[in-house]
Amino acid sequence: MEIEQFMKPPSKITKPAWLKVRARFDDKYREVQELLKKHHLHTVCQEANCPNRGECFSSGTATFLIMGPYCTRDCRFCDVTHGPTGPLDGDEPRRVAETVKILNLKHAVVTSVTRDDLPDGGAGQFALVIAAIREACPETTVEVLTPDFRGDPRSVEMVVKAHPDVFNHNVETVPRLYSQVRPQADYRRSLSVLKTASFHKDIIIKSGLMVGLGETPEELAAVFADMHRNGVTHLTIGQYLAPSPAHFPIARYYSPEEFDSLAVRARQCGIPQVFSAPLVRSSYHAAGQIRPA
Repeated sequence: MEIEQFMKPPSKITKPAWLKVRARFDDKYREVQELLKKHHLHTVCQEANCPNRGECFSSGTATFLIMGPYCTRDCRFCDVTHGPTGPLDGDEPRRVAETVKILNLKHAVVTSVTRDDLPDGGAGQFALVIAAIREACPETTVEVLTPDFRGDPRSVEMVVKAHPDVFNHNVETVPRLYSQVRPQADYRRSLSVLKTASFHKDIIIKSGLMVGLGETPEELAAVFADMHRNGVTHLTIGQYLAPSPAHFPIARYYSPEEFDSLAVRARQCGIPQVFSAPLVRSSYHAAGQIRPA
């Protein structure tokens, strides 16, 4: 079924049943939470108020957020705090690697706040974290979800030369909405980051999109095609959920069937691995996303 048949905006914005997540606070959840606290580590699960946090913590995994909890940008879709940043923590790579080892993670996902205050945008810290995980847990695959480094290809190269298994940078939305949703970012710049990383053929290139912000089917198809042209082989598509009334408003909720149609369209545009569902996020079941089809 075509995407267009699903995309008529509803007359009333009501959160549907398939987006209601049951809270999980079992012993494993508390164990992961205490371990992160002990090692003074942040996670995007907590800082971005991810709806999948209960499931992930309860299954003994988390997505590490490096370089502090405060972001130099203030995107209207994101719940990570915008505020003053501090100096980089030289011991952070060791603590991340040690926590990966304790949790016995087979696939570790590392992301960060955007650090426009740093000359390399934090690329060096990403490289150090990757190296530390490699040393402590040589069998663990490593995925990084990076900011755009202000489009500096030298920073992108610094990260990919540390040999992550997956290089992820999220495009997030269609170009028309950037000025409203990501005013300090640039669509073409994000594509250039992906293109630069894609020259390293042994690394999986991944990106992600939110839907429900007011995009059109034609705009999404154009983004899928742009991603394909810029080396993306793995794509996540999930429902945008406004963290608060002060954030960018939700235009509509997509049904599970619509997400299936989006996956079909993205594959038709040349992206072979597409993970599309209401609660899909970049790092949600990330280990399963890199398995061959």
